[in-house]
Amino acid sequence: MGNVIFDVSMSLDGYVKATGATPDEPLGKGGERLHDWALGDADATGRELLEDAVGAAGALVGGRRTYDDSLRWWGANGPTGSSRVPLVIVTHQAPDDVPENGVYTFVTDGIESALRQAREFAGDKDIYVMGGPNVASQFLRAGLVDQVGIHLVPVLFGGGDRLVDHLGEHLQLERISVVDTAAATHLLYRIVK
Repeated sequence: MGNVIFDVSMSLDGYVKATGATPDEPLGKGGERLHDWALGDADATGRELLEDAVGAAGALVGGRRTYDDSLRWWGANGPTGSSRVPLVIVTHQAPDDVPENGVYTFVTDGIESALRQAREFAGDKDIYVMGGPNVASQFLRAGLVDQVGIHLVPVLFGGGDRLVDHLGEHLQLERISVVDTAAATHLLYRIVK
């Protein structure tokens, strides 16, 4: 069985989303800066880390807001594009309009059920919990995460949605790896249980 990894990009001041979110800028004004390490041309190491993670992933778990905000860019293939890694969406209600032949599974009965279904998709591969702080904090508080990956981006937002405001309790972490690039410092920690 693979690891359950919460993976997120974050500004240096702890924000996973900038202020001023709109449908055209779901990560807030300038928030796409958080993804330059993975999508920009300047960071070959970051793109390689992303490719390695996609190759190790058997399933992804995310929240409904992430799905709604990103579907128009992802399409039926989801966030991993042609790799088509299944994405389990935690939601209160499944959407009426879902892309045909999409990688999406909608779960309305909680995070434990979402993780169970993700494990069925993933087999021995890793499961990545992605998106905003709401679903991630639920997984972390429930003790369902094995590792935390933070892509620390050298930008200060000064406002937005903070990851640490949603965790609730202390978690002891043990460093697995640090990869430093100009676009981000990629940190991977094991949760000490």
